[in-house]
Amino acid sequence: MAIIYILWLRQIKRFFRSKARIIGSIGQPLLFLVALGFGMGPIFEKAGEGNYIYFLSPGIIVMTILFSSIFTGVDIIWDRQFGFLKETLVAPVSRFKIVLGRILGGATTSLLQGVIVLIITIPVGFRFDIAMLPLALLFMFLIAIFFTTLGTTIGSMLKDMQAFHLIMNFLVMPIFFLSGALFPIEHSVGVLEIITKLNPLAYGVDGVRGSLTSNFYFSAGTDLIVLFIASILILLLSSYIFSKIEA
Repeated sequence: MAIIYILWLRQIKRFFRSKARIIGSIGQPLLFLVALGFGMGPIFEKAGEGNYIYFLSPGIIVMTILFSSIFTGVDIIWDRQFGFLKETLVAPVSRFKIVLGRILGGATTSLLQGVIVLIITIPVGFRFDIAMLPLALLFMFLIAIFFTTLGTTIGSMLKDMQAFHLIMNFLVMPIFFLSGALFPIEHSVGVLEIITKLNPLAYGVDGVRGSLTSNFYFSAGTDLIVLFIASILILLLSSYIFSKIEA
């Protein structure tokens, strides 16, 4: 357990030492929240969908976790280039513990950023049931685990940092826009509806939104089961790929 804790703590310290990273994690979500929330709000209300800030805020929280989680995979490429990864891999410890420590650390920092954005949504006008906050945090953590693991998996297969960013942008934007974070899933039709329901993030968004606003599209149980199974599967895949990595 010591190696897991050390690698987890390393990620936490790196996060708090980077003031620019903390500020950046707040700036972009706040821009989305204000620009879309107040810009599209009147249109959303005229369409009979209610208060757009209430709908959008959980999506922006999830967006923050998604972007911060999946881009933690670049840390592996960074560590590979500077030799830290090689030193870690030659240590007499299980590679599963190494990858688990990195994933838990990345997921924790992503969750912290999500909590910061959740707090920021309150002055903007978002209100939620405080009693359901623990369930929302559980969904947020599962989202962080899944996408941190996905980023780690892809980072383990690449050596080029630019290639990582290109692939991540290619994956992240469709995953985000087809998750129901910005528009109601029930308005999706045809192939778009099928793709949306196959998107793990859609269940994360629904879980966070349902927990905070009591308005689930699927159900809390369905969202938890899908995210839990998806996280286990991607963790097993990541562990296998990381075990084959060569520094």
